[in-house]
Amino acid sequence: MTPDILFTIILIIIIAGFVFDQWINYLNTTTRSNMLPEALKGFYDEATYSRQQEYEKVKSKFSLVSDVFSFAVILGMLFLGGFAWVDELVRSCSGSAILQSIFFFGILGFASDLLGLPFSIYHTFVIEERFGFNKTTPKTFILDKLKGWLLAAVVGGGILSLIVFIYEKSGSWFWVLAWISISIFTLFISYFYTTLLVPIFNKLTPLPEGELREAIEQVATRADFSLKDISIMDGSKRSTRGNAYFSGFGRKKSIVLFDTLVQEHSVDELAAVLAHEIGHYKKKHVLKGLVSGTLQTGILLFVLSLLLKSPLPAQSLGATVQSFHMSVVAFGILYSPVSMILGIMFNSISRKHEYEADRFAVGLSKPGALQEALKRLSVKNLSNLTPHPWYVFIHYSHPALLQRLAAISRHEKL
Repeated sequence: MTPDILFTIILIIIIAGFVFDQWINYLNTTTRSNMLPEALKGFYDEATYSRQQEYEKVKSKFSLVSDVFSFAVILGMLFLGGFAWVDELVRSCSGSAILQSIFFFGILGFASDLLGLPFSIYHTFVIEERFGFNKTTPKTFILDKLKGWLLAAVVGGGILSLIVFIYEKSGSWFWVLAWISISIFTLFISYFYTTLLVPIFNKLTPLPEGELREAIEQVATRADFSLKDISIMDGSKRSTRGNAYFSGFGRKKSIVLFDTLVQEHSVDELAAVLAHEIGHYKKKHVLKGLVSGTLQTGILLFVLSLLLKSPLPAQSLGATVQSFHMSVVAFGILYSPVSMILGIMFNSISRKHEYEADRFAVGLSKPGALQEALKRLSVKNLSNLTPHPWYVFIHYSHPALLQRLAAISRHEKL
């Protein structure tokens, strides 16, 4: 195989991926309906449903413009030799492979973020503002960007330095040692995510004593689930959207509730939502996710190690010298079809896990409470009520609302 043939393969993958994505997005627009689903009558009024339909249209148009822009940028980088130019630039700055990789991905990441900044600003301060979701101030937006860049430089740069160092020193053992290192880091972040990373962007406060805390602790006790703490996160500083999540494992298990969720839902509904999150843990979904993610990382690194032995990937992007960072860029594109297939597979597993967690929650919460919570979340977030089945199959990690409600109804009747 020659560099030109590999370049052609890379080009075909990028074009095919773009066309496929736009086809799926188009299919998702064909299932819009002016008729409010029967299951949601009483929660949605006609005005709110009409607003939801308009929100979907606006998001679809914005997504198309954003996707076309990104597609044009990547084609420009390929045809104009952008990756090779950045490679030459970092080589002129340092002879260290580690520093070259840090500078290379730092430049590409920063440039990509700057190019996407107008889209991010428009999405936050125009679209989300128009539909009543945005609570982010310009100051918070800027601080989030600066914190994100600093975190990427410190954590991302540190991990990248370690991986390149291992590549330079370990030879054929590269993928094994890199796999172990990344797995340890993933476990560390999973364990300390709430205590180390979340406070950088949000304020966490313990859930005070009262009816809600008592209801959550009762659910945890019935499920034989030991909780280290229950916290409220100030999600309202950025958005009106609500959420809840579980983090940690072993003895360090924490539940975090967005303040927006607490404000919008009854105690019974919140208890049902938390029962669902506990269900993920009791059904070992968290452990299965960690194991499957670790295995996927190992496979990815093994395939990458094979590609790193050849100068072809770097040459196909216009580089004259083989390097770790240029090979990784080529590998990222070549691996994208495999990544998409794995993503579809893991989304399918995730949807199955959501059904299982719902079934678990039904046994611990009051009848109808979980359904009421899901309906209220859907109304608040203007969720798509009728997504195309193929769009759900490819992109959704959670089942569509109507299918989820129907499954819960079946469980409650048993």
